[in-house]
Amino acid sequence: MWRRILILLLLMISSVATDARPRQINPIPFAHEPCSVLDDGPCTPSYCSPLEPGPCIPEIDYPYGQNLQLTIQTVPSEADRAKYRRPDHDLDTIGDLFAELRSCWSPPPDNARAGMQVSVRFSFNRTGGLIGPLRLTYATAGVSADTRATYLNAINSSLNACLPLKFTAGLGGALAGRPIAIRYVDNRDLGK
Repeated sequence: MWRRILILLLLMISSVATDARPRQINPIPFAHEPCSVLDDGPCTPSYCSPLEPGPCIPEIDYPYGQNLQLTIQTVPSEADRAKYRRPDHDLDTIGDLFAELRSCWSPPPDNARAGMQVSVRFSFNRTGGLIGPLRLTYATAGVSADTRATYLNAINSSLNACLPLKFTAGLGGALAGRPIAIRYVDNRDLGK
């Protein structure tokens, strides 16, 4: 009987000794590798334990493309002209929303400045209307307050001319209350 207990203890100690080597850290922690039912741990995403030696790098699927940021140029390049066409259907994707917002932009005809950049933040409700007023988050440095106000008024009037946007039920529910940041770039050649 004691012999069996001794053999079991030796087997347990030898199995612990073989697992005592440092765990190899995946140099690309978020790359999912294939796994098998014969592996000794769960498949991705992996788990971490304070009882394991070495650092713990959990595999987390970070959301890709979850920021709603858009740059709108006054004069788009030839390659981007298709992105500035208004969709002929209810807005169902983020790409449709961005195309609609691009097509709505009309820059100020007077008091404009070449190279002017203005960024605003706002949110939509489910029905395609704005939640509150636009919030100016950036304007080109060294620009007068009148020029800033001119661009902000142009942005407000451009958006109000397109509102309410026609969202599908799915996109309206997904976008409601989420902040959207748009950077407007006036890249027209205005001369001196």
